[in-house]
Amino acid sequence: MKDCVFCKIIKGEIPCHKVYEDDYVLSFLDITPRTEGHTLVIPKKHYENFFELPDKEIKNYFKGVKRTAELLKTKLNAKGMNILNNNGEIAGQFVFHLHFHLLPKYEKGKELWPKQEYKGSLEDTMKKLKS
Repeated sequence: MKDCVFCKIIKGEIPCHKVYEDDYVLSFLDITPRTEGHTLVIPKKHYENFFELPDKEIKNYFKGVKRTAELLKTKLNAKGMNILNNNGEIAGQFVFHLHFHLLPKYEKGKELWPKQEYKGSLEDTMKKLKS
């Protein structure tokens, strides 16, 4: 998809803060994070949403989701994590390339999707992830 922002990120046409990558997925920090380490995990092949992901690709995709989640939890000392996916405009999807949001959680009682953006820098988060 030539106009897909996530496909452009995969091709290196748009920079990102890469968290994890393998042959099937790319994970990168969300540019408008809701928590420290808020990361998007996308398949390298373009699928509009979860319903388009072929059965034969599910294992590879979720392996990338899990590895990314483990890395975030360990390196950022998260106590838990929300793993979210929106499918279709009516469900809140606004980039039409399959992606899961990983939102590390650090304290109890916080909402599923925080209303305020996380104010820390992506560069500082990357330093923690690379340590």
